[in-house]
Amino acid sequence: MEKNNSKMWIWTAAIVVVVIILFFALKGKQAVSPVITPDSNTQVNNEPASIQDVSQTTGVGAVSISYANALVKYADRRIQLDKLCQANPRTVTYKDNTGIMIDNRSAQTRTVKVGTNYTIKPYGFKIVVLPDVYLKSKTVLVDCDKSQNVATILVQE
Repeated sequence: MEKNNSKMWIWTAAIVVVVIILFFALKGKQAVSPVITPDSNTQVNNEPASIQDVSQTTGVGAVSISYANALVKYADRRIQLDKLCQANPRTVTYKDNTGIMIDNRSAQTRTVKVGTNYTIKPYGFKIVVLPDVYLKSKTVLVDCDKSQNVATILVQE
C-alpha cells in the first residue's frame, strides 16, 4: 500500500509540474504584442523597436510613442521613406498645425528636411508638426539625404 501511495505522489507531482510549465508558457505567449503592418511594403518583424520622444517636436506634454502606436495614430498622415529615399506618397495635402509621421524604412540613418532638418534613425520615425510659418508658400518640399523634393506637402488653412 505504501508503494502505491508513493507512486500516486510522484504522478501528482509530475502533473503539477506540467500544469505549471503550461501555465507560464501560455502566459508568456499572451504578453507578446502583435506586429502591425499597415501595408505589404512595411516589414517590422526583423526591425528594431522604435520609440520617439515627441515632446520637443510637438511642444506638448507627450513623452513617447511606440512605432506600432504611431502607425495607428498617423495612419492617414504618414510619409514613408524607402531604402532609396523615395517617398510614399509623393504628394499629400494636410491642414496647418497637423502632426505628420515621417517614417524611415531604411537600415540607414536619414537626414530629412521638412522645413527643418531632422535626423531619423534606421527604421525610426519623427512626428513633425506643420506650423503656420510654412503658409507663406503653402507648399513644403521634403528632402531625404541628398535627394531633393522626394515629397510635396500642400498645407491648407
